[in-house]
Amino acid sequence: MGQLFKSEKVAIPEHVAVIMDGNGRWAKQKGKARIFGHKNALTAVRETIEGSAEIGVKFLTLYAFSSENWNRPKLEVAALMELLISTIKKEISTLNKNGIRLLAIGDISALPKKGQRELAHAIESTKENATMTLVLALSYGSRAEILNAVKNIASDVKNGEMSEKDIDEKVFGQYLATHSIPDPDLLIRTSGESRISNFLLWQIAYSELLFVDKFWPDFRKEDLNEAIANYQKRERRFGKTSEQI
Repeated sequence: MGQLFKSEKVAIPEHVAVIMDGNGRWAKQKGKARIFGHKNALTAVRETIEGSAEIGVKFLTLYAFSSENWNRPKLEVAALMELLISTIKKEISTLNKNGIRLLAIGDISALPKKGQRELAHAIESTKENATMTLVLALSYGSRAEILNAVKNIASDVKNGEMSEKDIDEKVFGQYLATHSIPDPDLLIRTSGESRISNFLLWQIAYSELLFVDKFWPDFRKEDLNEAIANYQKRERRFGKTSEQI
């Protein structure tokens, strides 16, 4: 297991993003329905949130439900939405106790009305917390986010609110759903799959990527610590040479 370092010389990632994958396959291995895997994944969610806050991570983004996930069987989607609503409602006190602010990105309007209300209530109830920001990506797709940004920029140029000469990476970033948070330093995907699945495509241009073999329901604080330790051994050059760093 990797050794996690906490010092001024060895950086803790400011923003960690996680693709929580493998719930269905974990349940199948146990002869259970897919929703059984989703329910048992809550322990991994709690440990990752708690562990990130304890380590000193400032932003944690969890890919909870993609825009493509709506294409899954209706019963699974309905059960997932119920689980999401009940979990958000139950976890508000824990978030406040630990100083964690909640945000959400994605097409929130696609969620059930009850889910939208519970989510809005949780965001409002935790808005003053400052220890860590937890971002839930819900009904989220990065291509849709980028296309939406392009359309809004085009509209502003057409209306004379800005010139095309004003458009650069910084300006473009202000039109993304993540405009108020830094880009991820580390992206973790569980379950052994090695792909990004339409998640934060613009934002992870220079993120460190780590693919973990464990299914998400088995992911624990020790696994998070090992991922951070792995990150700390890497040299982030951002296009420069080692000598320039």
